[in-house]
Amino acid sequence: MTRPNAERWGAVSQSLHWLIVLLIFVLAVVGLTMGELPKTPKYFWVYTAHKSVGITVLVLVVARLAWRLYAGAPRPVPDTPGWQHTIASLTHLLLYGIMFAMPLSGWLYDSASGLRPFKFFGLFNMPKLVAPDEAIRAVAHGIHAWGLYVLIVLVAMHAGAAFYHHFFQGDATLARMLPRGWLRAPTSAPQPRDS
Repeated sequence: MTRPNAERWGAVSQSLHWLIVLLIFVLAVVGLTMGELPKTPKYFWVYTAHKSVGITVLVLVVARLAWRLYAGAPRPVPDTPGWQHTIASLTHLLLYGIMFAMPLSGWLYDSASGLRPFKFFGLFNMPKLVAPDEAIRAVAHGIHAWGLYVLIVLVAMHAGAAFYHHFFQGDATLARMLPRGWLRAPTSAPQPRDS
């Protein structure tokens, strides 16, 4: 049986990828500006929504990883140098790591803070991961705060590489993460490259 992602990223992979990208962008913007909000009921609503969306991202990343293990990844783009493939694989690994670390550290920070359990989109209380603990709270906060900057760097590298492949190497790296017909690979044939 041919794997769903044999030649290009399939619809499930694409949908999960872009949904996670959108939610992480929203979380990053809210996370960077949340501290400036006045401590009104709206602030606490935003704070709880931030936590709920973070847990949603965690669930989606688990689903994305499970689907990737099942469906596999597309074959490497022809003529891609080995060192580029190695860097891409390492970047993907680091992205998965930070996408797990961010929501888990936020959840751990919330748990160790001794706050009331927050309701996931107002539906049910999220369980606490640990009892109130100032040391764990401080470590989790540090991971969550600095992890955002690590995530920004990794996303910039990931997106930059995709655009580099599209505009300078003229291959289908970017196009195959989009629905068919949305973006064509540049028509100019790339020049042979040393591996």
